[in-house]
Amino acid sequence: MTSFNRSTSRRLKKLPQIPSVWEGDRRPLSSHQKSEDDKGDCILWVDGSQGIVRGMDVVACDAGPEAIVRTLMRAMENPHSPAKPSRPLRIVVRDREIQFYLRGVLQDLEIAIDYTPELPLIDELFRGFSEIIDNQIPDLPPQYAELLHSKAYAIWEACPWDFLQEQQIISIEINQWDIGTLYASVMGMLGMEYGILLYRSSESLKRFRAAVLKDDDTQNLEEAFLKQDCLFLTFERNSDLEDEDDDDDDDDEYEDLAELPISEISPTFGNIHPLEGLRSVLYDEEALVVHVALESLIKFVRDHRRQLSEEIFPSLSRAYRIALPESEQIKSINVNVATMPELAAELEEMAGFDTEDEEDIYDTPMFRSLRDDLIPDDSFLSLGVVSWEMLDYLQKGVKYQKAGDIKPVGDGLPVILIQTSRPKAKTVIESIEEAGGLKAICFNPGADPMGTEVYDLGLLQTKNGELFLFGEFEDDDPTHVEARRKWNQRCKNTKGYCGLIIAKGLTGASRGNPQLRDMMALFEGVSLSPQQLGIGTLQLMPELQYE
Repeated sequence: MTSFNRSTSRRLKKLPQIPSVWEGDRRPLSSHQKSEDDKGDCILWVDGSQGIVRGMDVVACDAGPEAIVRTLMRAMENPHSPAKPSRPLRIVVRDREIQFYLRGVLQDLEIAIDYTPELPLIDELFRGFSEIIDNQIPDLPPQYAELLHSKAYAIWEACPWDFLQEQQIISIEINQWDIGTLYASVMGMLGMEYGILLYRSSESLKRFRAAVLKDDDTQNLEEAFLKQDCLFLTFERNSDLEDEDDDDDDDDEYEDLAELPISEISPTFGNIHPLEGLRSVLYDEEALVVHVALESLIKFVRDHRRQLSEEIFPSLSRAYRIALPESEQIKSINVNVATMPELAAELEEMAGFDTEDEEDIYDTPMFRSLRDDLIPDDSFLSLGVVSWEMLDYLQKGVKYQKAGDIKPVGDGLPVILIQTSRPKAKTVIESIEEAGGLKAICFNPGADPMGTEVYDLGLLQTKNGELFLFGEFEDDDPTHVEARRKWNQRCKNTKGYCGLIIAKGLTGASRGNPQLRDMMALFEGVSLSPQQLGIGTLQLMPELQYE
């Protein structure tokens, strides 16, 4: 049996001993567990003579008997107010094992440890705790909790934020439970917050956007946030995992939830209303509305993923019949889902997306010709990122072209790395310099008219207006899809700035993993969207030339 150090015993014996009887016990907060999250035991030490709680802790169910002693020590040395540090004359417990354990541990402190079948003060306290816990409103109605969580994870796996921006609104016409049409806004393309906002009116959505754009004062933004009228689903990292990582010095300040496994993601549902404020609780009808809205959105995204991924927000609509839980009187309802390109355009105009500065960066003519003779066929190619620290070394140690004042936001500068032999690398660098340097990097859709294949074409634009093909990727390749998602996010962080690295060493030990010494040139540029490039889908011709 573990006992106190002699110095600890001497310290505790110096506390004044008062003629009081303390009650001590450990038990679950509630007589029954409502969910797997409701785990833990509560340890209480109460001064029965004065009727005050001296110490309380909540510990894991599997915590050993030492836990009750730790709480007792705090009750003696650092008790809750208004109690003063002291040790009791007598302790009573209702558990024989706890009694014998405490007798062994406290034998030097001159405290009597007795057994009693009942602890009146603690019994009353725990009855109060249980009533509070049992009467708490759950975050989700129990009969819908599992259903809503499954829909939330289906949304997470569908990743609508990979191709839908927040202003690209999708309407969901339900006409049930006093809800007419919801207006879904998808958050996550910026890699900061992921979720779905379901506005009860387009006016509420526009008012909030206008308020955010008008004022960047924190207090005013908070007030605007609370004036929204919407239901929501958001995602965050599991709180228990965050606690485990609190001491990790390597945590990335800009960690992207999308890079975590789904097991570490937790959905949260709730409601925002001007008169209610924010509450992370859904009631029965709200839960049904959210279920129907999410199921409709999942189906719509699945059916129109390719069209929604196009740079121009398309006009689409579709009707669905959504099944309701078996407990409901109504078995299913009809729902109409549609994109709202006009509303999206209005929100973009509010945000000032079409600014003169942007037009200056992407001046016309955008391109003169498309060539595939710049990058050697046997080159190693990768989409990645260069840390800000390494970027400093590259800018000083290799042939370097600067693009602008790049703010070090995120994990680094997104780059296309092309590794080839030293002679061919020198030729590529010289060709880019002869064309005036690198202007932009773009991924543009390409299609094979002879089949069903769709490609993601990697293009380099030089400052003389020429386009060069550097890579051809299958549109449904999961590795490339993930690399592109990270590329898009990193470009968002850097306000569109990116880079091209030309490296040697294709036939050496560093093949596929070029080191700093292998890198020969860094060309900085900007990332262009297909819409900004403005050449449409490129058709692969039989002679393997793009027109």
